[in-house]
Amino acid sequence: MHLLNLGILAHVDAGKTSLTERLLHTAGVIDEIGSVDAGSTTTDTLALERQRGITIKSAVVSFPLDGVTVNLIDTPGHPDFIAEVERVLGVLDGAVLVVSAVEGVQAQTRVLMRTLRRLRIPTLVFVNKIDRRGARDAAVLRQMAQRLAVPLVPMGTTAGLGTRAARFRPGPVPAALEALADRDDGLLAAYLDGGVPAGRLRRALAAQTRSASVHPVYFGSAITGAGVPELIAGIERLLPTAAGDPDGPLSGTVFKIERGPAGEKVAYARLFSGTLRVRDRIAFGDGRRGTGEEGRVTALSVFEYGTDTRADSAGPGRIVKVWGLGGIRIGDALGTPNRSYEHHFAPPTLETVVVPGPGADRRSLHLALTQLAEQDPLIGVRHDELRGETSVSLYGEVQKEVVQATLADEYGLAVTFRETTTLCIERPVGSGHAVEFNKKDDNPFLATVGLRVDPARPGTGVAFRREVELGSMPYAFFKAVEDTVRETLGQGLHGWQVTDCTVTMTHSGYSPRQSHAHQGFDKSMSSTGYDFRGLTPLVLTEALRRAGTLVHEPVHRFRLEAPADTLGALLPVLARLGAVPESTGTHAAVCVLEGIVPAARVHALEQRLPGLTRGEGELETAFDHYAPVTRGTVPERPRTDHNPLNRKEYLLNFMRRVGE
Repeated sequence: MHLLNLGILAHVDAGKTSLTERLLHTAGVIDEIGSVDAGSTTTDTLALERQRGITIKSAVVSFPLDGVTVNLIDTPGHPDFIAEVERVLGVLDGAVLVVSAVEGVQAQTRVLMRTLRRLRIPTLVFVNKIDRRGARDAAVLRQMAQRLAVPLVPMGTTAGLGTRAARFRPGPVPAALEALADRDDGLLAAYLDGGVPAGRLRRALAAQTRSASVHPVYFGSAITGAGVPELIAGIERLLPTAAGDPDGPLSGTVFKIERGPAGEKVAYARLFSGTLRVRDRIAFGDGRRGTGEEGRVTALSVFEYGTDTRADSAGPGRIVKVWGLGGIRIGDALGTPNRSYEHHFAPPTLETVVVPGPGADRRSLHLALTQLAEQDPLIGVRHDELRGETSVSLYGEVQKEVVQATLADEYGLAVTFRETTTLCIERPVGSGHAVEFNKKDDNPFLATVGLRVDPARPGTGVAFRREVELGSMPYAFFKAVEDTVRETLGQGLHGWQVTDCTVTMTHSGYSPRQSHAHQGFDKSMSSTGYDFRGLTPLVLTEALRRAGTLVHEPVHRFRLEAPADTLGALLPVLARLGAVPESTGTHAAVCVLEGIVPAARVHALEQRLPGLTRGEGELETAFDHYAPVTRGTVPERPRTDHNPLNRKEYLLNFMRRVGE
């Protein structure tokens, strides 16, 4: 039996979960179709999902087709939960992108399609809700061609649009043949000669779909079932199945973590090669983070016929649930790394302080937030011991409400939040170098550390390199320096995370282990990891000070549609908010503005827009890049570390902490 790992992606309320229910029902996995409104769907298992009628966590469910077993992954549609979508992308063989026939292309639709194209994931498009009043077919096709700017292959036409009797009529559409012929010279020649055999057309469609060159488009309704059988046929015939050698080295990727009833970690992983067995001792970790551990698999589940079932082993192509790997994290590789885990979407750009309510213990709150961040690595938890505060980074207000409800429902912790603020970053301006030598000047640590900071291209993150011989001192000391460098870069000269730089270790040295007869190890004369962990922040901060850093704020790209006669009122407001229109177009009585706006001003723009446009304005925004802060005072972020910017304060705090 072939396997196909299929993702269902869409903007919020496009009908992803309803389509999942319809697919499961059509395949015979469930007897009754669940309702999002009634909270009875198969994949929305969290109480909060059922209450709100939205998908928050990705879910896996399996169903059989003729010759193919599909592992279907339902993902959230709300932008606040984009991190859940990100983790799924690396394990997919194919995808279905759902678009509403009523609302058409949304900002989230464009973000998802751009990412699917960049990763070359074969994708079918399902235009849902053709039974709804206001549904459009040709207009949505034109909109997709314009806004998504991808080659589309219509797989048929509609009848009875906008009524309960709406249906999909499969069949050749001239535009479909033209789209395929544009990418196949042989097909084009046959087309110009007067005809293309049906078999050749089907083969060309399958080949171009599997290479992500074109995207077949189906119309239908998840509620009535119209168009769903044709979509299922497309999934089976046009999307590639999983490949991999069951006898090869074990290789897999972890894309989800959850906690079991007893608090144990359960890892969801996609296997690319090899065979995973219960009681196997396997390596896992992330080479980029320098983490590497081993653990024994104590239990294993695979997905079959709508549920997960225990198994003794699993081969390539499978999605598995794994127990027993206590230190596992999202993005970790199982066995030999196959694909590097990369961020495909923007990081969270908002931060808020979590305030414990009456009776909420701060330690319990910190533990609960840490476990939530464990399930969502793009949510950063930041603990300020000096102020006794914990803050989290988020994508939006809906996510904040979900965190609040989850803490109350699952952990019994009542919390509130302070005002949401924008998360900035720091980037080095130039190069800076600093070094402190063992037993020289006022260095209180038995260590020599030299570090150079150089700027790197935006988006490259942090790289750590060595110009010193690896054998010049014990590897554990090098590891202590690198780990401390990455930790220290979490707070730059202005308190923001420092990124897009290369840190090079230029000097190293230590005091060899000293021991005396009948006395043993003399710690006061021998270097330990403590010395390197203590000295590195001082050296790195001085190197950063000499390099200089510039604070950058997140900037969104916006697309604004409004009545043309409101442009005169809009432009001054955009200017006051720091927005920069880069293009302006007018279609009939509608004006379209596209440009950039600071993320911190997006909420204000959303609030002002209805009044400026008589309620007719439509705004789409999405994170685009970080730009230097050029207006007003440079934003500062309170430090939560021992403050290596102040040497005296740092040494006092560090020594006090070590002595505790």
